[in-house]
Amino acid sequence: MAVDVRRVVEIWNPVGKCSGTGYLVADDIVLTALHNVLGCEDLEVRGLGGDSTWLAAEVLWPLTEPPDLEREPQADGALVRITDAGWLPPTGADPVRWGRIDGGPVVPDEGRLACVAVGFPKSEVRDGIRDTKEIRGHIERLTGLKSGGLIAAYVDQVAVPGVWAGASGAALFVRGRLIGVLTTDRRRDYDGDQLTAVSVVGLAARPGFVAAVGELVPEDVAATAADREGARRTATVYDVEVPSGVNNLPELPSPIFVGRVEVMAELERALSAESQTITQTVHGLGGVGKTTLALHYAHDHAGAYRLVWWIRSDTPELIEAGFAALTVRLRGEEAFDLTTTQAAEWAVGWLQTHPGWLLVFDNAEKPGDVHAWTGQLRASGRHLITSRYKRGWVCDPISLRVLDQEASLALLSGLVGNGEEDEARALADELGHLPLALEQAGAFIAQREISIAAYRAMLEQYPASATAAAPGGFDPARTVARIWRITLDVLEEQDPRALGILRIAAWYAPTGIPRSLFEPFAEDPVDLAQLLGLLADYNMISLDRAGVGIHLLVQMVARTPSPDDPHRDQERILAAREWATKLMLDELPRDPSGNVAGWPTWRALLPHVEAILDAFEPGEDTTEIDEILTLTGQFLQEQGQLSQATDCFVRSLAAATRLLGEDDPSTLISRNNLALAYRESGDALRAVPLFERTLEDCVRVLGDDHPDTLASRNNLAYTYQALGDVVRAVPLYERTLEDRVRVSGEDHPDTLISRNNLAGAYRALGDVVRAVPLFERTLEDRVRVLGEDHPDTLISRNNLAGVYRVSGYAARAIPLYEQALTSCLRVLGEDHPTTKAVRANLSAARAQQPGPTPPPTPAPPPTAPPPQTAP
Repeated sequence: MAVDVRRVVEIWNPVGKCSGTGYLVADDIVLTALHNVLGCEDLEVRGLGGDSTWLAAEVLWPLTEPPDLEREPQADGALVRITDAGWLPPTGADPVRWGRIDGGPVVPDEGRLACVAVGFPKSEVRDGIRDTKEIRGHIERLTGLKSGGLIAAYVDQVAVPGVWAGASGAALFVRGRLIGVLTTDRRRDYDGDQLTAVSVVGLAARPGFVAAVGELVPEDVAATAADREGARRTATVYDVEVPSGVNNLPELPSPIFVGRVEVMAELERALSAESQTITQTVHGLGGVGKTTLALHYAHDHAGAYRLVWWIRSDTPELIEAGFAALTVRLRGEEAFDLTTTQAAEWAVGWLQTHPGWLLVFDNAEKPGDVHAWTGQLRASGRHLITSRYKRGWVCDPISLRVLDQEASLALLSGLVGNGEEDEARALADELGHLPLALEQAGAFIAQREISIAAYRAMLEQYPASATAAAPGGFDPARTVARIWRITLDVLEEQDPRALGILRIAAWYAPTGIPRSLFEPFAEDPVDLAQLLGLLADYNMISLDRAGVGIHLLVQMVARTPSPDDPHRDQERILAAREWATKLMLDELPRDPSGNVAGWPTWRALLPHVEAILDAFEPGEDTTEIDEILTLTGQFLQEQGQLSQATDCFVRSLAAATRLLGEDDPSTLISRNNLALAYRESGDALRAVPLFERTLEDCVRVLGDDHPDTLASRNNLAYTYQALGDVVRAVPLYERTLEDRVRVSGEDHPDTLISRNNLAGAYRALGDVVRAVPLFERTLEDRVRVLGEDHPDTLISRNNLAGVYRVSGYAARAIPLYEQALTSCLRVLGEDHPTTKAVRANLSAARAQQPGPTPPPTPAPPPTAPPPQTAP
């Protein structure tokens, strides 16, 4: 099949006021150039024949922030879906066949590859000239495939038209295979009739393209005749094959596996090839052996699957990391340049195109965390999930219960040897036949070389009653607690510091606890490694490169006072909570708004911060908790998580008021922070009374010239401006700037904030003549004082570009926007609010046509005082 002209369509972008070409790759999906559709969600298309009626369409891919085509020209591709009810796809059309150029050795008579495309070169405007052209040319077999997935095509058999704009997006065919999308005319930088195309293989490498377009298996258009007659292999970015049985399975925790014949058979039936089950969940109490069951199934059946991949699923971050690890296994060093999210997305794409695998999601905390991934992989393989939770799964979960008596005896005898059968039977009953408790007891008995009877004698000193409602007639938490008490006796004998670490770890999130938190308890790194290793030897914690893990059940026991257990008296438990709070406060990076280098640490510590905050009732909050709340609120606000930030500031204000009083400077800062959060959330009406009260109290308590007073006046002014009352805001801005220059000096960061905000108010009044010099001076000073990469400097560059743009100087604005966006991406990341604002402004500036200029999106201005926390 060559080009099917019935599939050629014309595309109109009403926002960009530009026209281009597209090609139907499915009944209602059009492949075109990305720059044809930039800035517009609702498009219009029309075919070559018929009445040429324009029909409604929309962008299908990419739906995320578009790439910077100046930096990534190989990303200039898009998919458009025709949504108009009047659309009728061409009948009898053969499926599109995809192609690729491998760039291998040149064979005789194949030094050049003939190519063809059909487009509308002169169709630059809607309903303008519709000069349909068949563009014929060739691709140099050796040099036509450029780096980055671009293709150079020479035009041979058509006169080069005066303009090629309307041909952008035309499908490029070689030997009946669609290999790329025309994007640019190279005459601007190359002396020849040459066009550039983006390869479909390069587009397939980008997340979401293959899923949107459907099956994509490119054939090598440059292969020899013999090759083409042979088997055709996939050549997309997912062209990575693995031999059957590849896996990352952990080692079995114990070769002793008893009492699970029936449930294993049930699991095997559920996941068999004949079954319609895609996802199977195994649920049960902590310590009942869900992970062990899943591991044995996975090891026993690894050869039946293309791939078996084990994913720790305690948190969404661990799940994403598990998928990313799959990409590293499959792609090796190529994956090192990808972010965790990009690598995880690639793994999903590979799994979608390589069916026949098994994914094991171990210890999933929430069904939604797993369903976000399994929903994308419904028809490609099998999912096995272990969880403590019974409800909310898409399948009928298998319930895993405690062992029966004979299985418990077999497990114990396998760990400690035969003999003492009556004692072993009694011990199994006392432990409630819980596999975790039996394994811990057996390991202790074998390691200490004591008898089962001696072990039972220890247990008798710490009796506990089982609850009637618990499965199997026992309370597993209390059973494990009894085992835990004996293990702690040994740990205290060997090194009491290990118990202190365990108690403190109980107050953090259960995974990824940084080892550095426990450094104050060790003499040096070697000593710390030995302490943690001791705890791991007795299965009280787990260790990996991410840090320290502790089972939730162990955490619960460690946090629960017991009058019968000297290791768990109320005083020690509360002391451990205070230590955990202090250590976390010391570990948190300060200045979370401006200290960009500290953000990765913040992201790693945030689950542990949340665990600490949950450990205190609001009425119990201490000054340390208040400080953690303030810092956490500032970080969350900087990351755009305004609802969570507001919750932190509400609680912080209540704590500061209770602990320090209404007029304490820290209380005034807390009220200011809460007002800022309300304002940034769009609730300026709620923010104004708080700001007004804070300013009044600051003047009374601290005086007119105190930095916090000046910050409050600045913030109140900005809130007036946010409500549209710029006239009321300007005098406050002017006074604040004058006072800050006098009190703090011209170069103080607070002074620069005031100058920036005053300039913004002038611009809001339409007084760009006064705004421009202030913006220019602020940017110059921030570069000199704070540095090129400081978040405030990036905001200043955006703001200066914005005032240039509204003044009609788009040519001066675009370079500033481009520089700001590059820096924002590098320093702040893709999802930061400032990055998003700068990208939107740059796109608008590039698309700007003569006529009214829309106002630029303001980057979040730094209006708060320097991060301050309660003492």
